[in-house]
Amino acid sequence: MIMELKQLGARLPQLVDRIVESYLADHRTQHIDKEFLPSTAAIIEICDMLMELTYPGYFGRMGLTRHNIAYHVGELLPRLWDQLSDQIHQALCHAAEQSGRLSENGQACRDKAVQIASDFLEAIPNIRAQLADDVQAAYDGDPAAFDTSECILAYPAIHAITIFRYAHHLYELDVPYVPRIMCEHVHHITGIDIHPGARIGRSFFIDHGTGVVIGETTEIGDNVKIYQGVTLGALSFPKDERGRLIRGHKRHPTVGNNVTIYANAIVLGGETNLGPGSIIGGSVFLTKSVEPGHQISITPPVLKVRPPQPAAPVTDVSPDD
Repeated sequence: MIMELKQLGARLPQLVDRIVESYLADHRTQHIDKEFLPSTAAIIEICDMLMELTYPGYFGRMGLTRHNIAYHVGELLPRLWDQLSDQIHQALCHAAEQSGRLSENGQACRDKAVQIASDFLEAIPNIRAQLADDVQAAYDGDPAAFDTSECILAYPAIHAITIFRYAHHLYELDVPYVPRIMCEHVHHITGIDIHPGARIGRSFFIDHGTGVVIGETTEIGDNVKIYQGVTLGALSFPKDERGRLIRGHKRHPTVGNNVTIYANAIVLGGETNLGPGSIIGGSVFLTKSVEPGHQISITPPVLKVRPPQPAAPVTDVSPDD
């Protein structure tokens, strides 16, 4: 091992120079000579604080009572505001730095970050009311649920939807980077991929959850239930005359109120509308709209069952034969 390290030592200066040269040759994958960048670790801490603030007594500090809850929230909110305003500031300044506008907007980034963080905290009670409906939808929609506590503590969908709703609010406030990092963090934990730009109504439930994909321009109404493996995605990506993707237009489906989408269904396209009360069966591939109240299913595959074949009789052969 020592001899191997000595061999590396002889080559180390040249290897360092080559790697650094690769950094400087391509700016796309390095962050050098720049000041601002949001922190993934800090944003994960923000997600944890939001879970603690949203579901008091379930996450973070235990043993809360009506006598100490105000103190707990009063201690938690300033920490959340400080961390959030700093990460929004980093994100806004990084975006300005990337576009070459930072010299014009340095103080403006800080002022905007402070205002957005304050507005975000004001929205928490309303977002919590939405999440309470989501928790109730999880309990009402799953006969295996023991109670709403089990849904909060154990269901990956509740975790994913909780962080999504907060990230979506930041997305609506035009915060770059932070909402996507929040949703990708919870995607990593739960296997549920919801873009923060999606619009989702009340009482939303994802059963099981793993493999669900909900794209940026998806619109989902109230009382919608989807199962594992469902994709609400884009059918195609239009390009401009230079072959670049055209961003910002409607690419993903619209799902009406009281719709159920069963496991592994794929629904694609910005012009695809699932009418209120429709039911989309498992493993359906859908690129056309569905009228209200209609059910869509595929023809089940033909199963062929072959019984076991009787074994051929074994004939004993004597060595003397």
